[in-house]
Amino acid sequence: MTSTVPAPGTLPQALDAARAGEAPQADGSALQAVLLDMDGTLVDTEGFWWDVEVEVFAALGHSLDDSWRHVVVGGPMTRSAGFLIEATGADITLAELSVLLNEGFEARIGRHLPLMPGAARLLAELHEQAVPTALVSASHRRIIDRVLSVLGSHHFGLSIAGDEVSRTKPYPDPYLLAAAGLGVDPARCAVVEDTATGVAAAEAAGCHVVAVPSVAPIVPAERRTVVTSLEEVDLAFLRGLMTEMR
Repeated sequence: MTSTVPAPGTLPQALDAARAGEAPQADGSALQAVLLDMDGTLVDTEGFWWDVEVEVFAALGHSLDDSWRHVVVGGPMTRSAGFLIEATGADITLAELSVLLNEGFEARIGRHLPLMPGAARLLAELHEQAVPTALVSASHRRIIDRVLSVLGSHHFGLSIAGDEVSRTKPYPDPYLLAAAGLGVDPARCAVVEDTATGVAAAEAAGCHVVAVPSVAPIVPAERRTVVTSLEEVDLAFLRGLMTEMR
């Protein structure tokens, strides 16, 4: 079964060591682990979050501007929910809104949870080849556990939730913690992300990034490869990231 973040007593030390560059160093250019985002990367749920936000605010008597979707995608709920409260002037607290959004999202994925094209094949290949893999999401633990029941928790050695870290994406902490929890060097990890926020977190952690944009475009950069679908990504592709400049 998938473990969560390192034990409370060891988490600060693991994160401090990772920030200080004391994570285990790889020999040569081998891929040590694959770290994957969840919403919009493995499961087609970015639209679910926006639909829930629209419905919740409609019940509060407010309409959401479609342009705000690019602002709230990919980040922690505290940021997205806080932005929407401020933008609309809705009479609701951040804690109250977070509960409503999580409940609405859970109801949706309980009815239907579509996977992104290529996700099931990629996870199966990584598992079959015994590649250390972690799920790293800004979503809360209650949401991650529901999604894991569909994705298969056996596909991941570790999962990190947004409400389990003091600083989530775009900070590097979640990816540094995932690497530390797997006992690998962040520089030898391939991260798969769909938003600029997630890409920023992974790059700040020193990882190679494969971006599969879901809502807003992402441009290629050093140590960042952009693809249109996970159907373009397999283990050979990810290993190639460690040995060539794309």
